[in-house]
Amino acid sequence: MAPGSALIPRLADLSPGTEALRYCFALPAHPESVAGARELTRTRLDAWRLGRDLGDAAVLIVSELVTNAVVHTASTRVVCELSRFGRRLRIAVQDQGHQPCGPRLRPSSDDEHGRGLLLVEAMSSAWGSHDAQDASGRIVWAELAHGAEQLSGTDRPC
Repeated sequence: MAPGSALIPRLADLSPGTEALRYCFALPAHPESVAGARELTRTRLDAWRLGRDLGDAAVLIVSELVTNAVVHTASTRVVCELSRFGRRLRIAVQDQGHQPCGPRLRPSSDDEHGRGLLLVEAMSSAWGSHDAQDASGRIVWAELAHGAEQLSGTDRPC
């Protein structure tokens, strides 16, 4: 997708010479698609040569965000976009029908369900959600810093 896409509305803060790469895929909103999302993500990140640790974290985040879109919305398809710009990898997942309050972190419990966003928060340098610009659903995104540059707690995108 081109800069300014519905999933990632702005990348205008790129400094000259910063390489930006994007990859987008759509899958049916079925539980079986989560494995497909993991595989597509792994293949792309391997091609971008971002390293195994970053790839593992990104695959887990994609898995959690796609699972949430499949389980908690009335979507028929889920769109995932991976963007590498500078020393950041951004993951954005869009569903077609959002919950009124957006995704929420749940307090930890003995239940295996409800921990996905806690994992996303723990593994990412920043994450959030917003309605799609055309009101077609909700976008949940996460960023991972890689390489020598790590994001500080104050360097969080909007």
